[in-house]
Amino acid sequence: MAGLGEDDFIANRILSLCADPNRGCIDHAQRLLEQIRHSTPCILNTMMKALLLHRRHARVGDVYRHMLLRGISPDNYTFPYLLKACIPLRQDFRPGQQVHGHVLQLGLDLDIFVGNTLLHWYSACGDIVAARRVFDEIPQRDVAAWTALICGHARGGDVVGARELFDRAPRGRDCGVWGAMVSGYVQNNCFKEGLALFREMQLEKVEPDEGVLVAALTACARLGALDLGAWIHRHLGRARLGPTVRLWTALVDMYFKCGEPERAAEVFNEMPQRDVVAWNAMITGSANLGDGLRALGLLAQMMRRGFTPDETTFLAVLTACSHAGLVEDGLRLFRRMKVDHEIELSGEHYACVAGFLARAGLVEEAQEVVAAMPASCPASEEAAAWRGLLSATWRLDTRANFCSLDQLDGTHSGGYSTLSNTYRFSGHHRVADQIKIEMRRRGVVKTPGCSCVEVNGKVHEFVAGDEAHLEMDKIHDVLGGLTRHHTETMIQIH
Repeated sequence: MAGLGEDDFIANRILSLCADPNRGCIDHAQRLLEQIRHSTPCILNTMMKALLLHRRHARVGDVYRHMLLRGISPDNYTFPYLLKACIPLRQDFRPGQQVHGHVLQLGLDLDIFVGNTLLHWYSACGDIVAARRVFDEIPQRDVAAWTALICGHARGGDVVGARELFDRAPRGRDCGVWGAMVSGYVQNNCFKEGLALFREMQLEKVEPDEGVLVAALTACARLGALDLGAWIHRHLGRARLGPTVRLWTALVDMYFKCGEPERAAEVFNEMPQRDVVAWNAMITGSANLGDGLRALGLLAQMMRRGFTPDETTFLAVLTACSHAGLVEDGLRLFRRMKVDHEIELSGEHYACVAGFLARAGLVEEAQEVVAAMPASCPASEEAAAWRGLLSATWRLDTRANFCSLDQLDGTHSGGYSTLSNTYRFSGHHRVADQIKIEMRRRGVVKTPGCSCVEVNGKVHEFVAGDEAHLEMDKIHDVLGGLTRHHTETMIQIH
């Protein structure tokens, strides 16, 4: 060890080996650093990188303090590592702002690598104003700078601002800017726009990366665009980009949501590697189809193969039990989650159990489950549980006496509608009308229903009450014809 202090190159190489997140040992790297007599910026930067790769973000700051105490001047590689370590700690702005202050003191704010990382940090923190200020001060903006700012706007829900930047950005055939905008659309539920830009990307012959393809598959899943999703599947076989676990999982999800469970199972069975997210996609897909027995079988198979189920896994299986009416299996699983698997129960788990108990006619037991929700559950989750319980029982003669508007969340339209329907079904029409009046008084607007259909590779979206579709007249003619045909057929039958 003592000889390492005399050879920076060897010390740096050994630290790099220790940095490997799969085969390296970060504690050994720490001990090695303590033995090095004369640290250099290069060696300390390598140590910061090792800590980042091992997700020891808080300890990156310790190395930086060690650097300053030794009188070693940080360089333009130091601050990107330091700022990346601040991103998981973004609830506290102070560490990142202090780093920005050091950058300004050393005159490194004009460096492209440091500037881009500052931009990324402010964007990740949601401070788009500061991010824009950093962006404007970068003398020569590269693709990474434009990409980071587009991502920042999209992450904050400003899709319009993100698109304005995208239209100004130098794009060419670089995937970064295109990918940021496609993903930004999908993150903000603008699925049609995301797929339209993905198609434009294909016409410009820009090769998509994993992130773009996952975003496009997510959009296909949400819109039911099976043809395009299947085309992406075929494209993976021809593309240089190898199929990753993330891509395979997105394919499984897409096929399930597009109504092709057999193809989803084929993709899942062909996966060379799987992780918990992949298993969750398969279980969730089965759950949404109401195949409770299959979901339970997949859970057992998953655990036999050494995978540890997480909160999402159990929520999916509980949902499957709810859809399939497997009350006993669902209750048994719910009781085992914390005891056998050390899973922290969330409001969603309680809501799911309350829902299938209520649908089985066990309304009092369902109420007890919701009432037992821990105080740590957010109020929004508790309100969602009461709404779910009410939705499951509104046709029963419960008189809706177990919850109020306040418990249902007075800003959510679903609570008003379900509570009103409950009273109306039980004959309390005046109370039902009063609930609707209160909904309007509070300015709560019901989100209109929406459906999509894919015809010849093009997705058509229909929103309740909207007559804007270009072929609406033809659609009404066809619907009228179907209605007349149905009426004539029923007359002949009778």
